[in-house]
Amino acid sequence: MQQLAPYDPFIGQHIKTSIEGVTLDRGYIAHYVIPAASATAAGAANVLAATALTTAAQDITTGITQPKTPRVLSITGSATTAVGAVVITGTDAAGAALSETLTSTGAATVVGTKAFATVTKITLPALAGADGETISVGLAGAFGIPYKLSHDTVIKILNGGTATTVASSSFSATVLASNYIVPTSALDPTKQVDVYLIV
Repeated sequence: MQQLAPYDPFIGQHIKTSIEGVTLDRGYIAHYVIPAASATAAGAANVLAATALTTAAQDITTGITQPKTPRVLSITGSATTAVGAVVITGTDAAGAALSETLTSTGAATVVGTKAFATVTKITLPALAGADGETISVGLAGAFGIPYKLSHDTVIKILNGGTATTVASSSFSATVLASNYIVPTSALDPTKQVDVYLIV
């Protein structure tokens, strides 16, 4: 079945106004959907299970569970001495290479600032204290959106058909992975998420 070409909000179309010679940019309302099956709840170890640190830094390339939709990641240490830089390497939603360094501060969760579509390697720091220290990598509550936006244009967000609000967000006109939303109602794998925004 033949389909029409998709709308392109980036070709500079303008709308006339009531003032001669004055036009405005044309905006489109986009409907971004995260199916329920992809709305994985946030967790401390749903990308990489707690992994024991060793006497040298280690590159982890196996045992990684991929995000089902672009997500901001987090790291969690098991003890106050589980410290050091964790380097996460992968791609953004457009397939561009992406890397982020999060510094583990011990037995706490540290949240990133980039939405990863895939994770190909996780570099864990060397053991700093007693044997048995671990660091895990998980999904934060934030999910990425497929647009580069200079500011917040979200009109409405629904979680399982129920209107919710945006607890926090990040927008960037230049870095796709820096565009993400944290809904007030946590993601739930039984509920579809619908985001309406102007692009």
